[in-house]
Amino acid sequence: MTAHVRHDELAGIRPLLAAEAAAESVPGAVEAADLEQSVWLRLLELPEPPADPSAWLRRAVRAEARLAGRHARHETSLAPGVLGAHAAAQAPTAEQQVLAAERRRALLAAVGRLPGRCPELVSALISRSDLTYREISRELGISQGSLGPLRSRCLSCLRTILATGVASPVRRGNAP
Repeated sequence: MTAHVRHDELAGIRPLLAAEAAAESVPGAVEAADLEQSVWLRLLELPEPPADPSAWLRRAVRAEARLAGRHARHETSLAPGVLGAHAAAQAPTAEQQVLAAERRRALLAAVGRLPGRCPELVSALISRSDLTYREISRELGISQGSLGPLRSRCLSCLRTILATGVASPVRRGNAP
C-alpha cells in the first residue's frame, strides 16, 4: 500500500473519529481531543489498515474512553481544600491541613523524579494558573496534539512513583 492511499483512507475517517470521540468523551475524565489523539496513534501503529475502518474506529474510541475513565477514577485530587465530599461543608481541621500539605509535598517530590519533559508538563498541569493546553504547548514548545499522550505517559509514571515510592527507572532525558 502506498503512503498516498493510506493518507486518503485516514483523511476519510477523520470526521467519524471526531464525532465518535466527542460522543465518548466524559467531562472531567477524558477530553475528545485526547481520545482522538490516542486512537490515531493506535491506528498508525497497526501493521496494515483494518478491514472495516469504521467498526475498528468505534471499538478503539470506546476502548480508549474506558481506559481513560478507569485512570480518571483512580486519580485523587490534591487541590488545596479538597479533602473529600464529607469535609466540603466544614472547614478543614489543622490535622487535615497538615495531611494535605504533606500529600502536596510528596506529589511535588514525585513530579521532580519524573523522566524527560514530564516534570515540566505535570508542573504546568497542576499549576494554580489553570493553564489551557494551548498555553502549555506554547510555554513548553510541544505541539498541542502531543500533550494528551505525553500527559498520559507522565501521569502513568507518576502513579507508579507514588504507589511504589521509588524513582522512575528511566533516566532524565531518555523518556518522551
